[in-house]
Amino acid sequence: MARKKSRLFFSFGTAILIGAALTAAFWPRAVLVDMGQVTRGAMMVTIDEEGRTQVRNTYIVSTPISGRLQRVTVQSGDRVIRGETVVAQMLPTNPEALDVRTREQARSAVTGAEAALRVARAEQNGAIANNDLAQTDLARTRALTERGVSSRAALEHAEQAARVARANADTAEAAIAVREAELANAHALLIGFDDQGLASALRNGGDNALKLYSPTDGRILRIIQKSETTLPAGAPVMEIGNIEGDLEIIVDLLSSDAVQVLVGNRVLIEDWGGAVSLNGEVIRIDPFGVTQYSALGVEEQRVNAVIRFTDPPARRANLGHGFRVEARIVIWEENETLTVPSSALFRDGGDWAVFAVEDGVSNLRKVVIGQNNGVQAQVINGLEEGTRIILFPSSALMDAMQVKERSAL
Repeated sequence: MARKKSRLFFSFGTAILIGAALTAAFWPRAVLVDMGQVTRGAMMVTIDEEGRTQVRNTYIVSTPISGRLQRVTVQSGDRVIRGETVVAQMLPTNPEALDVRTREQARSAVTGAEAALRVARAEQNGAIANNDLAQTDLARTRALTERGVSSRAALEHAEQAARVARANADTAEAAIAVREAELANAHALLIGFDDQGLASALRNGGDNALKLYSPTDGRILRIIQKSETTLPAGAPVMEIGNIEGDLEIIVDLLSSDAVQVLVGNRVLIEDWGGAVSLNGEVIRIDPFGVTQYSALGVEEQRVNAVIRFTDPPARRANLGHGFRVEARIVIWEENETLTVPSSALFRDGGDWAVFAVEDGVSNLRKVVIGQNNGVQAQVINGLEEGTRIILFPSSALMDAMQVKERSAL
């Protein structure tokens, strides 16, 4: 009998323990959640994009004539003054080598030019003799006319003959100059690159070299041609620009972002290497887009936006041409507005909603949202300042559930 009673007590105690364990296991517990708060303060919406600096007006120094560029001695970064700083020098091009046929043709041209010059001098001698005779006849006829021996018509005829003879003499003299020039040109055709006299003249002609001056005040951005070489006319040598006063930023925007940007929008310039952010403003948005491909091969339409610095140059003293920066274009901002963390928002049907926390219980609230920058969202209606809300709400979280803030590790 005593054994039966003890077995009954043991079974009853076991049942009580199992019931207590099941009750403890299935007893509702508060859900651990992350919490935030509705606050009031400044908020802005920006379009963030990578950009590059460039000098607005760059000048390419190029060769004005075909010739031999002397080695460029200036360096990138050197300061230059318009019309004063010599940035490069040029010498005439060395003549080409002459083959046998070309040399013989040139020698024949010299022989012909010499013969033509002799003919011209002979014609000049004849013209001079005729002019002397005509002048003598004119003087004799004038004297006879004054004594009344010769007629007036004879005098006029003598004057005309004298003028014709003088003109023929002048023509013969001019022909001599033409033939001499032709002879000099024929001799020049015989000059080759192996001509020792020419080589010496070119070596000693540094003082007569053509000097290229800087077209603007500023700095040398890059040297395109450093070594001595022969270049055609119009070949680029270097690029010059004013970094201090003419620096701007080019940003490639997605076309869907570009339509939200207006000329005059404020810009924050970050990640440029300095300790503080720089300020700028949008001054131009290109009216056309260009097709580009992202690193993942996605086709995009990109539009250039131009940003100028509004800070003094001293704040960006080490920023140069072609540097990378991060531009944040402010398309909306408010100094005093009610905001909620964007991570607290979720869709409830077609509306935005959050879980507010009141006395440890979740409370589903529908809200009207204005601007949203991905970190903060502007609250138009549905929440008050200081309200505690649940961040990153899971799909298992429901209205009127016990919740508890997760402690920070």
